[in-house]
Amino acid sequence: MSSDEVQGGPGEGLQVTVITGMSGAGKSQAVATFEDMGYFCIDNLPPQMLPRVIELFLLEGSRVDKLGLVFDARGRGYFDELEEVLSGLDRSGVHTRILFLDASDQVLVARFQSTRRTHPLAPGDRLLEGIREERRLLDHIRQRADVVIDTSELNVHQLKARIRDDLLASELTDQVLVTFLSFGYKFGLPTEADMVLDARFLPNPHWVPDLRPLTGLEEPVRDFVVARSESHGFLERVSSLLVYLVPLYLAEQKTQLVVAIGCTGGRHRSVALAEALARMLEKEPFVVTNVRHRDLERQG
Repeated sequence: MSSDEVQGGPGEGLQVTVITGMSGAGKSQAVATFEDMGYFCIDNLPPQMLPRVIELFLLEGSRVDKLGLVFDARGRGYFDELEEVLSGLDRSGVHTRILFLDASDQVLVARFQSTRRTHPLAPGDRLLEGIREERRLLDHIRQRADVVIDTSELNVHQLKARIRDDLLASELTDQVLVTFLSFGYKFGLPTEADMVLDARFLPNPHWVPDLRPLTGLEEPVRDFVVARSESHGFLERVSSLLVYLVPLYLAEQKTQLVVAIGCTGGRHRSVALAEALARMLEKEPFVVTNVRHRDLERQG
């Protein structure tokens, strides 16, 4: 049976997510996250079997409404077929979204070397050559992906939070998920940011001995940062801008916005301001707020 012949009518009640990406980029952790969120996950399913599997889950009485499908370099001969099958499913009314996990070549090499795993496409011990071949092989599916997550700088907990955020955003229709992401400039700009705001115009609690060991989540630092008149002006202007922008983003069908607020180390000013902005925006009817602190636990 072809993907155009899936029975059971449009799969409005079935959420299908394809999980793919570079070997070593975190697919195992991603699958665990999907399973924790109630997804039924199938690993390395041949694409030609996908329409029949989905047909089973569309049958009346099926208890599965969230399906996660893992495809990777182990099925290297299947990727052309996968794109064709996914296009056919879309035409038949079963919408699928694609999550692609990526990481830099240097990070992937380090991960394989630390775990002593063998790359599925590496000839002999030529690891970097295998990574580059896999990147070439997956280029088309990466371009088609609905969500691309670069895991180079993410730990397991941060990856889990990113997946949850992206899935939530994809399910919104009349609201925008606004994530306020604090970060430290000394650790680099966050690649996922849509908007970057600089909090280094404020005095740094790092130079106050009693505040240095604390973070922006704690009341003494929060009071030191947020209570200032210049902070009030900053927060009012930023919140007003976002209230103005959100309906415009919705009109363009953009349901996720990452607003990054940076300070030097990502522990004090940016954290306190991100939390304050989330509290200010959470009452807006078109906004779902979320807060992440990228560098809160980092030192140096």
